Amino acid sequence: MTFTEADFENSIIELFQKNLGYTYAYGPDIRRDYHNPLYEEQILPALETINPTLPQAALEEAVSKLKSIGTGTLIQKNSVFTDYLQNGISVKYYDGTEERSTLVSLIDYQNVNNNTFHVINQWTVVDEVEKRPDIVIFVNGLPLVVIELKSPPSREETDVSEAYRQLRNYMHDITSLFVYNAFCVMSDHATSKAGTITADEDWYMEWKSTDGSYENTKYAAFDVLFEGMFEKNRFLDILKHFICYSREIPNDKKILGAITSTSP
Repeated sequence: MTFTEADFENSIIELFQKNLGYTYAYGPDIRRDYHNPLYEEQILPALETINPTLPQAALEEAVSKLKSIGTGTLIQKNSVFTDYLQNGISVKYYDGTEERSTLVSLIDYQNVNNNTFHVINQWTVVDEVEKRPDIVIFVNGLPLVVIELKSPPSREETDVSEAYRQLRNYMHDITSLFVYNAFCVMSDHATSKAGTITADEDWYMEWKSTDGSYENTKYAAFDVLFEGMFEKNRFLDILKHFICYSREIPNDKKILGAITSTSP
């Protein structure tokens, strides 16, 4: 019996649901504006939970800034969003007597249960063209990770490099989705790697630990990356502490920390 790409997609979704406790949704079942890559109905309720002392006006201002991240290149916009994600969004609001400034947090890094985690397949985005990435991982309605899958390598013409090329095409065709991207994952079951929107294929790295300790294996199974990177507490730790921009001339580089060695 052939293990197809659809089978592989379903196995990844099942892993996120059963092993990692994510909520599953099928993209086409969600009524939304396909020109907006955010899972918007999730965002404001999440911000209310995470920022319980802030008034509605401050939260709505944060959503407005989130939906209209300036002008510039994809990298420039993503750099702004990365700052929002890690440090919060600076907003001003009127409290009835005077204007005040505050920070609205997008993620509760201290209490993982205050956040929502969704695994969604076939998430349609219309930008230059209409595309549906295989799987998108959302936290509090933010499309933080795009996962591109390819059929297990039973045919010579299909391998994980094709997934990388597809991700690059998506960045061109549905750029708006990647404004909110933390990192990407590509997998063909035999090889699973993660990298950022600025990374060449050679800089996509395997994740070789499910629990933060090293594994004595040269080639990590596909579930090691997914369970290792997306366990909720570890995922939030990666988002907060292991993603940064390196300011280089002529181009900025986005860096993702990862466990890539097989020995301490």
